[in-house]
Amino acid sequence: MTARDGHTESTSVLIIGTGFAGLGMAIRLAQRGFRDFLVLEADAEIGGTWRDNHYPGAACDVMSHVYSYSFAPNPRWGHMYGRQAEILAYTRDCAERFGIVPHLRMQRRVVRATFDDATARWTVETADGSRYDARTVVSGTGGLSRPTLPTIEGLERFTGPAFHSARWDHSVSLRGKRVAIVGTGASAIQIVPEVAKEASAVTVYQRTPPWIVPRLDRPIGPAEQRLYAAVPALQRAYRLGIYWRSELRAVPFVVDRRLAAVGEAIARAHLRAQVPDPALRALLTPDYMVGCKRVLISNDYYPALQRPNVELVPRAVRGLVEGGVADAHGQVRPADVVVFCSGFQASESVAPFEVRGLGGRDLGEAWREGAEAYLGTSVTGFPGFHMLVGPNTGLGHSSMIFMIEAQIEHVLGCLDRVEREGLAYLDVRPEVQAEYNRALHEKLARSVWASGCSSWYQTRDGKNTTLWPGFTFTFRMRAARHDAAAYRAVRR
Repeated sequence: MTARDGHTESTSVLIIGTGFAGLGMAIRLAQRGFRDFLVLEADAEIGGTWRDNHYPGAACDVMSHVYSYSFAPNPRWGHMYGRQAEILAYTRDCAERFGIVPHLRMQRRVVRATFDDATARWTVETADGSRYDARTVVSGTGGLSRPTLPTIEGLERFTGPAFHSARWDHSVSLRGKRVAIVGTGASAIQIVPEVAKEASAVTVYQRTPPWIVPRLDRPIGPAEQRLYAAVPALQRAYRLGIYWRSELRAVPFVVDRRLAAVGEAIARAHLRAQVPDPALRALLTPDYMVGCKRVLISNDYYPALQRPNVELVPRAVRGLVEGGVADAHGQVRPADVVVFCSGFQASESVAPFEVRGLGGRDLGEAWREGAEAYLGTSVTGFPGFHMLVGPNTGLGHSSMIFMIEAQIEHVLGCLDRVEREGLAYLDVRPEVQAEYNRALHEKLARSVWASGCSSWYQTRDGKNTTLWPGFTFTFRMRAARHDAAAYRAVRR
């Protein structure tokens, strides 16, 4: 009998989301022989970010060999930087290979999770009326699951198609159309070169230019793929080399931001080499420190901006009119299609549903002054509720898969202790969470992300709730070890 029959489906561990985080948690449970878990997914297909972001040119900006689970290497990557389709195929292959499919409950969008103090269990409700009862809830919804549309006038007046990059409408043909691209972030610099190949005119609205460095990409041929498949140790060694090179990039971010001058020199040289026009180059040169906003990688964005059918407008958008887009100066340019590359709700909160813990405590209220957690995973007052890719676990230099795996090991440590000691639950101590976040934000205050710019890493009040101010190995060393003193243990 399932929850759709009007009953509550019970399980020990309930995982929410089927991106890299949720699937990774499920796979690690299965690898340990644990079978009493379910995975809820709002969509009809798995894949998270890589299912949703299927816009033209979608690809990862982290090298393929490190953008994969350590326990599931893929010798068949076709490029040094994975494309959307092959990354999505990888997640699906992992779900099938590790036997996760029978545990999936698709098209179950979670709307509420409530802790019962008396039974020490969680009740999770979904939009279709299903209910699930669990001892532990692991939210793997991530920070890039809810697109943000800019606050502009006239959205309802625009007569043509208008959509967010993460909700790309492939039924809309861009051939011969006038296309407006709003934003110049990570998605936009991949979209613009592709759209410019078929649209009659592309207008790119840039509020702030990004720092861009070369993309050291290349195809990975069949011979190299066969070699990795035959000698897995070789791929592991290659992965390790990429990992440590990536870790070095954190030094100017969190150790000494004066070293960001090296990255700036590389970015400026890339800009000079690709944009000979000094006037256009000036419009594309940021006025903030490298790393303060996300550093982007591209070899074809700057050349695309110089195509005869592409115009860069160095101003924000004021609003839409019936057949076009008005910039901040009020000038209207015609447009048949508008694409918003305006990012995600990454910094304001983590779980896109209502969460109530001990005594009915509301997570949204607890995070009124900015999201925070212990190790980005556990929140005091919400026992048995864990987050993957929670507050301050994001990175500006390496693969999020390392952080996800570290958090998974931390959750497994909590589960092991609850089972071993026969506990009702573990609740992170408030003073431990407070001290952890005090030290974390003290480091953030000295980082490149606090050098003066405004970014999506920050809340409206300027609090950085997104990034981890350190190396991934330091986070893993701390998260993978279960510190018994950090949690209040409650007996059954």
